Amino acid sequence: MPTKSLKAREKELAAIEKQMEVLNGELFQSGELPFFKDKIAELGCFPLKPKKLEILQINVGYMCNQVCAHCHVDAGPDRKEIMTRETMEQCLEVIRHTGAHTLDLTGGAPEMNPNFRWFVEEAAQAGIQDFIVRSNLTIIRANKKYHDLPEFFKKHKVHVVSSMPHYTRGKTDKQRGNGVFDASIQALKDLNAVGYGMADSGLQLDLVYNPSGAYLPGDQMALENDFKKALLEDFGIHFNSLFAITNLPISRFLDYLLASDNYEDYMYALVEAYNPAAVANVMCTNTLSVSWDGWLYDCDFNQMLDMKVASKVKHIKDYNEEIVNDRNIIISQHCYGCTAGAGSSCQGTVA
Repeated sequence: MPTKSLKAREKELAAIEKQMEVLNGELFQSGELPFFKDKIAELGCFPLKPKKLEILQINVGYMCNQVCAHCHVDAGPDRKEIMTRETMEQCLEVIRHTGAHTLDLTGGAPEMNPNFRWFVEEAAQAGIQDFIVRSNLTIIRANKKYHDLPEFFKKHKVHVVSSMPHYTRGKTDKQRGNGVFDASIQALKDLNAVGYGMADSGLQLDLVYNPSGAYLPGDQMALENDFKKALLEDFGIHFNSLFAITNLPISRFLDYLLASDNYEDYMYALVEAYNPAAVANVMCTNTLSVSWDGWLYDCDFNQMLDMKVASKVKHIKDYNEEIVNDRNIIISQHCYGCTAGAGSSCQGTVA
């Protein structure tokens, strides 16, 4: 399997260790805030256990054409972690035999993996009910070789889920970089032109909203209505649904919280917004995350903290659904982000 250089791996592990020290630090050690495990123990939900596997989420690489301020993957143009065809073939073998009904391809920008189209073509034949590709939109306009992606997605009946921080230029470009908003609008028009987001087309186009600062997202339905009204009136753009996702205090967003002196306030906000009703449906209970090098995680947030599944089977090449499903889900304080308010998952709110 692909590996990183020893120096790069040591640097990565040191950064993760520092993040874990912050997440398990004085706020929680002092008892000022309760540990997440203690909160769910009050519900009889500790240890947290998986339910039937429904979603297989595969990260095909951290390379991206953008460097977004909130990105929990720390993705960017300089990231070299890319899933090989060998690992993709191992994933395909699992896809053909898993009980999961949804395949969710993510990145970085998954389209930048050189084997992306081959993987989509092979996976599309596996009989998955819902085939998601998470696109940042701007990749469609980044280079001529990506301009036909809307037609490619349509051909393989891909469900496109696209990040869109806001329906205004200022807030979008602040989070994702100058020019991102205009490129995103053009990409949405390209997707609409082939039928995505249009009534009765059967081509699903959903948007993802992440707050641009140290605060929690508002009501998902209200946000969806605002986005639909603004994008239609200003640009004639249609889409199906909007998912509001809470920024979890890890990776690049945690760095931002610390640098802006917002970490403690944000953690207080997450804990105070804790919703017991969201615990039963957090995404780690029905989703399994696969990293670019084939390791298995309870979710892609745990993937960024190198918290592999607590199972004898830890790599996709050894996959056994019965064994993997018989595990305890690994949790930490970042999990408050998935249970705040209406809850949060890669498919939006959960409660």
